[in-house]
Amino acid sequence: MNGTVSDPNDPNDTSDLAGSSLPGSDLAGSDLLAGSARATASSRAGSSRAGSASGGSGRPGQKGGPEAEGIRLQKVLAAAGIGSRRASEELIDAGRVRVDGEVVREQGRRVDPERAVIEVDGERVVTRTGLVHLALHKPRGVLSTMADDRGRPTIADLLTEFGTRLFHVGRLDADSEGLLLVTNDGDLAHRLMHPSYGVQKTYLVEITGPVRKDLPRRLRSGVELEDGPVKVDSARIIDMAASRVMMEIVLHEGRNHVVRRVMESVGHPVHRLVRVSFGPVALGTLRAGRARHLTRHEVGALYKAAGL
Repeated sequence: MNGTVSDPNDPNDTSDLAGSSLPGSDLAGSDLLAGSARATASSRAGSSRAGSASGGSGRPGQKGGPEAEGIRLQKVLAAAGIGSRRASEELIDAGRVRVDGEVVREQGRRVDPERAVIEVDGERVVTRTGLVHLALHKPRGVLSTMADDRGRPTIADLLTEFGTRLFHVGRLDADSEGLLLVTNDGDLAHRLMHPSYGVQKTYLVEITGPVRKDLPRRLRSGVELEDGPVKVDSARIIDMAASRVMMEIVLHEGRNHVVRRVMESVGHPVHRLVRVSFGPVALGTLRAGRARHLTRHEVGALYKAAGL
């Protein structure tokens, strides 16, 4: 089973939750299937020593004085996909670029893309080389792990073209499906998985009806599980058809099987569970078994959500 990369700029990847259908179900609701290259600056050791001797000091994102090693900011921005070098220069002239919290208007400013925190219009631009950020639509029956000693299907089977040094951000159990973030960005992954940062995940769950009208309120008020209480951030009934009910559940908890356990605790075991968003990233129309690169806007939004 091999994954396929879809268009990272496909606007359909952020489809709304309303107005489509749940595949394989009669329920109406969400459309569920709804860097830069590393460059090395030439040595400027003589200039660095001269700057040091004259008392020159470095700037944020830059080592030493103005002639220290680094890459021109407009070149870093262009390599990160912000636009051409000329367009990047215009952004700098307009004061729309910050480096380590400082507005930069100086053309030719040199920065270290591995260390500098660069923002355009307040949105983080990730410039570290070699980072990969993917959205994967995990199918039902596939394990959220990179290896299995029993030979069962894993998400690694869907990611062979992206390399081996990747890991998943959280997990979905084998019977669940939907959006799984995959990356080699350890700092980002750690924060996205930690509940203290409050990054919300949205799920569609299919349960057996009928249900009480106050069920969403009860879920928001909190239920008691064996490992402690849980409150969902949001709950609403999307649709009902015959004995089937579809609900949207939003929460930032990361405990194992938490959505299934919450619903079972209120007498409504889950028949189908699909994660449709993780923070600002939506599953959209990405098909099961396929992966795509996140856009730079999605990566920037994830960094913001994680406080980076």
